[in-house]
Amino acid sequence: MELLDRIDTTSAMPMYMQVANAIVTDIESGTLRRDKQLPSINELSESYYLSRDTVEKAYQLLRKRGVIVSIKCKGCYVSDSFTPGKLRVLLLFNKLSTYKKNIYYAILNSLGEDAEIDLHIHHFDGKICESLLQESLGKYQYYAIMPHFDKNVEEARQAIKKIPEEQLLFLDKKFEGFEGKCAAVYQDFDRDIRHALHLGKDLLAKHKRMVMIYPEDVTYPLEIVKGFRHFCREISFEHKVVSSIRAEELRNTVFVALNEPDLIEIIERSRAEGLVAGKDFGIISYNDTPLMEVLENGITVVSTDHEKMGLTAAYMMKHKLKDSIKNPFSFIRRNSL
Repeated sequence: MELLDRIDTTSAMPMYMQVANAIVTDIESGTLRRDKQLPSINELSESYYLSRDTVEKAYQLLRKRGVIVSIKCKGCYVSDSFTPGKLRVLLLFNKLSTYKKNIYYAILNSLGEDAEIDLHIHHFDGKICESLLQESLGKYQYYAIMPHFDKNVEEARQAIKKIPEEQLLFLDKKFEGFEGKCAAVYQDFDRDIRHALHLGKDLLAKHKRMVMIYPEDVTYPLEIVKGFRHFCREISFEHKVVSSIRAEELRNTVFVALNEPDLIEIIERSRAEGLVAGKDFGIISYNDTPLMEVLENGITVVSTDHEKMGLTAAYMMKHKLKDSIKNPFSFIRRNSL
C-alpha cells in the first residue's frame, strides 16, 4: 500500500505522526531495509505531495524514537538498535500502589521481550496526563490509561481523544464521557462492592452496624461509597461513612477499610481495648494482598484480581482486541468477620 493511502486527513493524529507510523510499518514489513537509504525529505515530499515541514517533523520524530539515524553526507538509514516487531506500549497510571504494581508486572511478564513498555504516573491530574500524551503521541502502538482524575478532567479527555481508538485501552475503569469505542479492562466499583458484600451478608448477623472509612487525603472512586450505601440500604443495616475512626465505637461494628493505614489503626485500637476481630467486631479490607492472609489470623477482603487485569490487558494488546471486559471481583472469607 502506498504511503499516501495510509494518511487519513480526517484523523485527530497530526499528519507528521501518521507519516512516521507509516515508515515504521514499512520497516517492520521489510519494505524498507536496514541497508537501504531512506528517501530524502525533498524526495518524500515531492513523491507523496506532502509539505516539506510535515516530512521533516516525521523524520525528527523517528530519530527521537531511535528508529532512524542520520549519517553525514549519506542521508537517513534504519537504526541498528531499532527492533522491528516489538510492541511499544505506554502505561499511564494514576498512582503506583502495591495493587497497581501487580497490574504492571502482569503486563510486563505477559508481553515479555516482545514489547517495549514505558510507565508514567499522572497523579490524578488531567493536566499531567495531557502533557505526557502530547510528548508521546505517535511514539507507541498502545496507550493503556487509568482514567482516574480528580482535577483537570477535560484536559485529559481532550488529550485522550487524539489517540487512535485502535491504540487506546482503558485500565481499571471506563472514562465517563468518552464517546469513542476502544478496549477496556475495568471495575464496576458500585456494583462490584454491592455484589461482594451480599456474598458475605450472613456474617453480619452478629454485628450491629457497618462503617466505611473513606480517607480525606487519598482519592478513591466515589462509586465505592455509593455501592456500600446501596448494599446497606438493601438489607436495612445501620451504616455510615467517615474519614477517621477516632470517634467510632469498635464493638459490634464492621469496618470497611480502603487503605492499609486505616486498617492498621483499627487493629492497634482493638488490641489496646482487648477486642477480637471476627468476634467483638469485624474488619473488611478493600483489595487483597498477601499481608491480609496473615494479619489477625486472616482479614476478610473484597477485591478485584489485579494480576488478572494485567494479563487480560496484555492479551488484548497482543491480539489487537477492542472488547470491553469487566474484571473479576470477589468476596474472600477469612477470620476477621
